[in-house]
Amino acid sequence: MDLREATGAPVVVDVTSIAWRRIAPPAAVVVVLLSVFSTRYGFERDELYFSMLRPAWGYVDQPPFVPVVSHALTALVSNSPWLLRVPATLFAAGLVLLTALLARELGGDAKAQTWTAWGMATTSAVTVFGHVFLTSTPDLVFWPAVCLCVLRAELREQPRWWLAAGAIAGVATYNKLLVGVLLGGIALGLALVGPRRRLASPYVWGGAAIALVVALPNILYQVVNGWPELDMGRALSDNNAADVRVSMWSLLVLLLGPPMLVIWGAGLWALARDRRLRFFVVAFVVIVVFTFVSGTQAYYPVFLLPLPFAAGIVAMERHLGRVWAALFAVNGLVTFVLGLPVVPVAALGSTPIPGINQSVQDSIGWPTYVGQVGRVYDEARGGQDPGTVIVYTSNYGEAGAVHRYRPDIPVYSAQNALYDQAVPPADAATVVVVGGQWQQVHRLFDSCRLSTRLDNGVGVDNEEQGEPVGVCHGPRHSWATMWPRLRHLD
Repeated sequence: MDLREATGAPVVVDVTSIAWRRIAPPAAVVVVLLSVFSTRYGFERDELYFSMLRPAWGYVDQPPFVPVVSHALTALVSNSPWLLRVPATLFAAGLVLLTALLARELGGDAKAQTWTAWGMATTSAVTVFGHVFLTSTPDLVFWPAVCLCVLRAELREQPRWWLAAGAIAGVATYNKLLVGVLLGGIALGLALVGPRRRLASPYVWGGAAIALVVALPNILYQVVNGWPELDMGRALSDNNAADVRVSMWSLLVLLLGPPMLVIWGAGLWALARDRRLRFFVVAFVVIVVFTFVSGTQAYYPVFLLPLPFAAGIVAMERHLGRVWAALFAVNGLVTFVLGLPVVPVAALGSTPIPGINQSVQDSIGWPTYVGQVGRVYDEARGGQDPGTVIVYTSNYGEAGAVHRYRPDIPVYSAQNALYDQAVPPADAATVVVVGGQWQQVHRLFDSCRLSTRLDNGVGVDNEEQGEPVGVCHGPRHSWATMWPRLRHLD
């Protein structure tokens, strides 16, 4: 019994053996490719930010997992991102294997598992989120792992797997609280389309209790600190909502690839026809609606796509042949060029890649930018005492870059968690100002002069390109007064 002949009858799936010899090679290819290209283009904006944050139980914009790991790994190897990228590589390879296991759980034989693993290995989700270590990267594994446990509970009629799903979801909250939307979608799906009897199952409630207990420190952090992630979500929505509500639809196609739309669309249809699993379709709709309404980030639905993708492979297996192999190969080639730092930096600005892949934009020019900021700082510093001259950056990427490439420079930013991490010293009377808050800072000082504008020298139009760098003297208020005025969440 599998999705190719789903009737909705309560029959236990005849689970085939795991085709390790067939699904391990695509995962290995992912590891090799991501490792080979792990250091090109350098650190990404968020990586610089996370590595600058001091370890804490939580931050205004996210739970602790990725920042704490990033801080620890970059402390060991500070001059290159290769070690920081190792977890990202492993999570990406884990996604390939987990998607194949989802296909197996849905009744897929060795052939279906093979198609699933190779298909997922060719997607942009693997290269984009697997190349850099972002908060989105661990969810490549956490969400499919939750789905795998739920599938085992339902299709094997082994309800204890609901407990494992709850434990994994609880751990996932240390990366993003977003997993709560997945759990809420599953619960709503069970209530709307069934099987409703699961809502009375002690295992389902036990899984929910485990998730709550494991996540409790995160929840307490939010309660004690006034639910800062709600403030962050509102700020993201204010800044991003219009773009998110447009781009989320294209990302649903692009993050797996246009050929894969047919497959995961067929997978959603197959899941909808199986009365035991159609609640996953409701969960998917909930996540899409949440993404549209919240307007925070456009990529959220991609974390659940491995399930309908695996279901689609199982449902379409008999139709998969040379044509689909060619489509997978083309998808992989496009993904390789767009998702990995293949094009030389000098030629990158003349290609559409930076406009398509935000991570590429956010990885270009940091040492050059810091060199320009450093020259202004050194000139402003002259013979003045340390601490009286500081650098203030408008965003966390700029701050993280200065911290990484010129650790001798005292750098501050009022964006997100950096606002809480450090306040400039009271005697800081000369400030090198970097970025888009130049006009705002200008009004808080007696005199300011523009020194230069940032230029990465390779023609990549990212957030820093062309931004001002200037020097301000004579703060009109104390830093205790000015600091809250400069704070921003985005």
